[in-house]
Amino acid sequence: MTSRGIVRFWNSEDGWGVIDCEQTPGGCWVHFSEVEVEVEGFRKLTPGRHVTFEWQQTSGPVEGFAFVAAGVHPVEGE
Repeated sequence: MTSRGIVRFWNSEDGWGVIDCEQTPGGCWVHFSEVEVEVEGFRKLTPGRHVTFEWQQTSGPVEGFAFVAAGVHPVEGE
């Protein structure tokens, strides 16, 4: 399912973060490999940034989260 959310947290050292949106209570875990940006180098997100993303509920917690994100795109102009 595609949703729009806000980046709550990003750990640049380990390459993962958390996105909040209404459809994923408790947050949605995201790995840097799922961040789709047009720049070269390490993919990262900025806390407070709006993003669109696909999410799935996990069969068991991933890093303590019930949801994982894929295909994360920062929203331009925000």
